[in-house]
Amino acid sequence: MKLLTLASTLITLLLLSSFTPPPAYRMARLKYNGGGDWYGDRTALPNLIKFCNDNLHTSFQADEETVEAGSTEIFNYPFIFMTGHGNVIFNDIEVRNLRKYLTGGGFLHICDNYGLDQFIRPQMKKVFPELEFVELPLNHPIYHQKFDFPNGLPKIHEHDGKRAQGFGLIYKGRLVCFYDYECDLGNGWEDYGTYAGDSQESRLKALKMGANMIQYALTQ
Repeated sequence: MKLLTLASTLITLLLLSSFTPPPAYRMARLKYNGGGDWYGDRTALPNLIKFCNDNLHTSFQADEETVEAGSTEIFNYPFIFMTGHGNVIFNDIEVRNLRKYLTGGGFLHICDNYGLDQFIRPQMKKVFPELEFVELPLNHPIYHQKFDFPNGLPKIHEHDGKRAQGFGLIYKGRLVCFYDYECDLGNGWEDYGTYAGDSQESRLKALKMGANMIQYALTQ
């Protein structure tokens, strides 16, 4: 009996010693120049982080971080969130840095908080002059991760009566940037009750779609 107990203990210790905890990821918000409100949707990322940790069993640190477009720190984050309403300007250093980050395995989510479209498209064209934003088809894997969205990007907030669209920049077959337009996922991640007309249903849809993006970014 003592030998069996000892053997069981040794096996347990070996299993514990070989166990490698999941990596601790960090999620960051992109700070950019030009005057646009890069700091919008203040409660969005902490809520998305908690949702992903609870539902995808990721190990993101609880608080978001901020990274500038031209900083080498950007390479510490597998997923970068960008939002705003106004102007965006990337200088030459930032353009080169963002391209290196995205072509090297990084992932950028751009959320049109309303009014960003006219500014972000020419700036991302500087990063990828050879690419165009393309609307992702309904069968794209980003809509079919942990949560299934057979109809594509959900409509979270109404602005101009247009349908929600998910656009992407695809570099050498890999989706490196996802751009939600006329959807406002970031607003949907914020604390419930932040905006008039919020519903728990739409908020859950937004969080689930956000979780899909995270899962896609970490596993593609």
